[in-house]
Amino acid sequence: MANVKSAPKGARTPWQVTRSVWYAMFVREALSRTMGDRMGWFWMIFEPVAFVGIMIAVRSFIRGDRFIANADFIPWLIAGLLGFTLVREGMMRGMGAIDGNKALFAYRQVQPIDPVLVRNFLEGALRSLVFLIFIGGGLMLGLDMYPDNGIRAIAAWLSLWSLGLGAGLVTSVAATLVPEIGVIIRMISLPLLIVSGVILPLNSLPHWLLEYLMWNPIPHGLETLRLGFFENYQVVHGTSMLYMWLFTFTLISLGLLMHLRFVDKLKAK
Repeated sequence: MANVKSAPKGARTPWQVTRSVWYAMFVREALSRTMGDRMGWFWMIFEPVAFVGIMIAVRSFIRGDRFIANADFIPWLIAGLLGFTLVREGMMRGMGAIDGNKALFAYRQVQPIDPVLVRNFLEGALRSLVFLIFIGGGLMLGLDMYPDNGIRAIAAWLSLWSLGLGAGLVTSVAATLVPEIGVIIRMISLPLLIVSGVILPLNSLPHWLLEYLMWNPIPHGLETLRLGFFENYQVVHGTSMLYMWLFTFTLISLGLLMHLRFVDKLKAK
């Protein structure tokens, strides 16, 4: 058996170094995200509240608000909208993470993947806090915001968080190397909201169209999240968390491989 040399006394292990880098970057990102603007916390909460209010008004104007089977419309919309923004912000924040922390790459301990991971964790934590505020506020207003199956709701939320991480890892590399890709991704964010069943239930669409829309992994997570809140809710036919997790693992693996392959180019950009 080969002798294993112990690390010099006082030297830190690679994991300890990485943990210190992540912690420092997390504090830096958190202060920038919440304290960079004196109204940062206000906008963080008011923006989704205003968005939900606008979507409720639009939906009510278009078709009324009482045709979601076995689910109240407002909680149904809140769960879908906040679940979608969790994925979208993970993808969008990842795109700017590398350029926003380029100066830190002068330190050899900092790699381009570090700010992507830290931003995704911070964004997910903030979105989770906002979701809890919505749940508490909804309960005080008499809305049915208490999940019937808390474990399923939490699992679906974490799944959407992971999907946003995978998308962020891929887009962070693609948009940094080819800036035009970032423009395209920003353009498709609104159509993606519509085809993901955030505003209108996908069950109301023709079956032939639904088969194509369900290739999108986001509706699988959103429908499962809603099912966690309403145990009798009729999810869209074909909803599968297995498919979503296979898609998520593929994105995460692809993103990690892209960061490993283009690490030098990302630092030089």
